[in-house]
Amino acid sequence: MTEPTSKPYNSLENHYIHRSNWLRAAVLGANDGILSTASLAIGVAAASDGREPIILATLAGLIAGALSMAAGEYVSVSSQTDIEKADIEREKLQLENEPELELQHLAEIYIERGLKEETALTVAKELTEHNALGAHVRDELGITDTSQAKPIQAAFASGIAFIVGGTLPFMVSLLLPLKTMEISLYGFSLFFLIILGAISAKTGGSNIKAAVIRITFWGTVAMGLTALAGYLFGVNL
Repeated sequence: MTEPTSKPYNSLENHYIHRSNWLRAAVLGANDGILSTASLAIGVAAASDGREPIILATLAGLIAGALSMAAGEYVSVSSQTDIEKADIEREKLQLENEPELELQHLAEIYIERGLKEETALTVAKELTEHNALGAHVRDELGITDTSQAKPIQAAFASGIAFIVGGTLPFMVSLLLPLKTMEISLYGFSLFFLIILGAISAKTGGSNIKAAVIRITFWGTVAMGLTALAGYLFGVNL
């Protein structure tokens, strides 16, 4: 009888956290692309009798929104990267100047996580011998390859996702009848948002129903308020 062979261990098997950085940026970008472009189109449609102003406003919002989203993601995530780098540099200096104190700090972290004092000190010593800075960056600062900020990745994912998301309501404003434009924009955009919510939840391994309800509710609120603003303050463009 042959012994069953064990499969090699994969630390990322059946886990989704390693997708969190780009997934967050992509979902935010696509959601913003659909919602802001559709809301803008609905607002202009409520204030206008012609198709041209709707198309122009939607296209301008699509381009400006994608650039703004990408730039915003890059700047905000770059700020996080700067903070991480500064903390790592401080940790380097502390390891050089106070190695014993830093070793004790590391052991205390492991004690708080449930290890006995003797075991914690042994683990801290072995990890320090292997890679002192890596151990402190991971366990003291909480910075890992998974959580580490990646500005270019976030900016690219967010900008492209915004364009993809915003193109959907733009096509609705371009092709569907003007008479039912507001209802069409709302209906199709809500459908797009539901699909996005389901896909993002499935990709991230979270609850699909909760994601769909959340994105539907806030999408309806945003588009409804924009339509109201268009009716209240609109002029025949």
